[in-house]
Amino acid sequence: MIAAPPRNAKFVNPPYRAYIRNPELAPRLTAMSEYLRWNTSLPPRLSELAILITARQWTAQYEWFAHYPLALKGGLDPKIAGDIAAGKRPDNMKDDEAALYDLAMALYRDKHVSDAVYTAAREKFGERGIMDIIGIIGYYDLVSMTLITMQAAAPNDSVPPLPVLSK
Repeated sequence: MIAAPPRNAKFVNPPYRAYIRNPELAPRLTAMSEYLRWNTSLPPRLSELAILITARQWTAQYEWFAHYPLALKGGLDPKIAGDIAAGKRPDNMKDDEAALYDLAMALYRDKHVSDAVYTAAREKFGERGIMDIIGIIGYYDLVSMTLITMQAAAPNDSVPPLPVLSK
């Protein structure tokens, strides 16, 4: 069985064009996507923040293009998205955004989550919420790798592309 894109999309966007190349994996990834996009304990503002952080880590242009408008629609301050695009920690975050950002960056940058970062995340999201955040960033790592591998270009007709950051 080959999975259909979520929400009965009229056409197949990346990464689903890649997923359907593996008929056994496609329905599993689609089910994970369905949960992580629409059914976690997080509001859209925070889910999309996690996705933007992940897109920035990979400089995944298509991912940024697809989720930047959703983040703003979900209530994320455009200044926060702009700072993330620039590769810097936003200074105007709400407490829950800061807890999510710090958790994600501890994983990406430090490969270690300190007690202080964990406690702040647990206070804001609970254990389930922490796992939802880890699930979102882990799944969108896979999405970003897929999009980069298949060279999925963003049209960037309405969203400025991510700048390439020096290492």
